[in-house]
Amino acid sequence: MNIDLQTLPTTIDPLHVGLAVIAVVFFILFLVKGKGNNTPAPAPQAQEKAPETTLEPKPAAPAKTAPVLKEASPDAALQLLTLLQQEGRFVDFIQEDLTTYSDADVGAAARVVHEGSKKALNTHFTLAPVRSEDEEAQVTLNEGFNASEMRLTGNVVGEAPFTGVLVHKGWKVTASNLPKIADGHDTRIIAPAEVEL
Repeated sequence: MNIDLQTLPTTIDPLHVGLAVIAVVFFILFLVKGKGNNTPAPAPQAQEKAPETTLEPKPAAPAKTAPVLKEASPDAALQLLTLLQQEGRFVDFIQEDLTTYSDADVGAAARVVHEGSKKALNTHFTLAPVRSEDEEAQVTLNEGFNASEMRLTGNVVGEAPFTGVLVHKGWKVTASNLPKIADGHDTRIIAPAEVEL
């Protein structure tokens, strides 16, 4: 094999430097992985026995289990969407192209959607605020607060207790009363097509 030294590059370009760095990184990873190999070392022969020491076992840390994710059935959500459509024409309003209407027309339609949607929610759900304090009030969240009820925003640093301003009281459902669904009912039909005869 003949190597022509005249064809070797005389300058080092960034591409070759990058390739060299990547090769070195892979070589280091190879060495580190090789040292982490769990193959047992050969047993020492005829060595002095090390003095035995007793160590107290460390208490086991509580195992953190990943939350179990369950697949939600879309039936209840589709049923709620149907109720909002029936009472407030919610889907019609959302699907409408509002750019061709005046602000007064949009406002009038929004009033109908608001009243109907409010009626549907109040008929089938009991809603309550998550926090009882007035908005803009100073609140303190102690250690162990329910993170599903409270969302921290802004400069969140450190650990509880946290003191901040209540921006929104939040909402929670304390009771729900959705109608029962008959077997075979297609909940995907939010509003059937209407044909006048």
